[in-house]
Amino acid sequence: MILVTGGTGLIGSHLLFNLLSKGKKVRALKRANSSIELVRTTFSYYTDNQNDLFDKIEWIDGDMLDIFSLKDALAGIKEVYHCAALVSFRKEDKKNMLDINVEGTRNLINACLDATIRKFCMVSSVAALGSPEEGENTTTENTAWSPEEKHSSYSVSKFKSELEVWRGIEEGLDAVIVNPSIILGPGQWEKGSSQLFNAVGNGLKYYTKGVTGYVDVRDVSRAMIELMESNIVNERFILNSEDCSFEFIFKTIAKYIGIEGPTKYATRKMTEIAWRLAYLKKIFLFKSAGLTKENAQSAHNIHNYSNQKIKEALNFEFIPIEKSIKDTVQHYPMKAKVKR
Repeated sequence: MILVTGGTGLIGSHLLFNLLSKGKKVRALKRANSSIELVRTTFSYYTDNQNDLFDKIEWIDGDMLDIFSLKDALAGIKEVYHCAALVSFRKEDKKNMLDINVEGTRNLINACLDATIRKFCMVSSVAALGSPEEGENTTTENTAWSPEEKHSSYSVSKFKSELEVWRGIEEGLDAVIVNPSIILGPGQWEKGSSQLFNAVGNGLKYYTKGVTGYVDVRDVSRAMIELMESNIVNERFILNSEDCSFEFIFKTIAKYIGIEGPTKYATRKMTEIAWRLAYLKKIFLFKSAGLTKENAQSAHNIHNYSNQKIKEALNFEFIPIEKSIKDTVQHYPMKAKVKR
């Protein structure tokens, strides 16, 4: 029996589909108020047999901060895929994010050690990696995370979450960690990276020339399963298909939706003004700030990520990002509305 935490999220729902398609017995941990219908919808993107597969999931309510619910979830479990995490760049989410991502991972690692789990896989992020030293321009698994650099609260939470896994490894747990770049895929349109499709579909006019890494959610799921089925333990792997500019990503999304893409270049100064205006809107109009300081700054930064380690370890080939965007847009609910 396999346990998946965060089963209702983008990665978790795809992972559940792939595990069930392989005939695995799966238990999925979810919060009591989480909707599982998003998982069924995700399954429907890939098969007409979604209900039969979906009905094989053993759902269990629990909380990453409730050690007793984690112990219950781990009863009879031999492998754990830890996908649960809060992703946010808003200041007001900092404490909750650190609690869920760090303390939650600590609780799960402790419970796994007590339950003598065979193998553990954690979804981390490239945000948990450091910046290349002077003279280098590509981040690898060995690029050190420095506390002296400026880091988002999300980055800090993922770095500290990884430390809990490494601590578990020192105490006898066999584990692997994956560090995906920005994950593209269908099913979670109102949050995370899927909001890129919403932004473009709603008429985004501006682009920046910042560069970062992207990976298809199907590749993330496949890499995790292949690592868990291998003899590889106590290693981490960057999952990154390509490094692309925001300009390329936005215009490619627009191309496959069938609309005109953004045509105006947003300078660094323009985005600095924009995030401040978004903050004022939040303060005075009580509306969520769609653009944060961290988002605005990262939109102009250039980050390159190496995928050589996973390619060599598993002979792994990634889905090209343009194909990933094309395939994702096929399921984009706004596409029909835009075309009309």
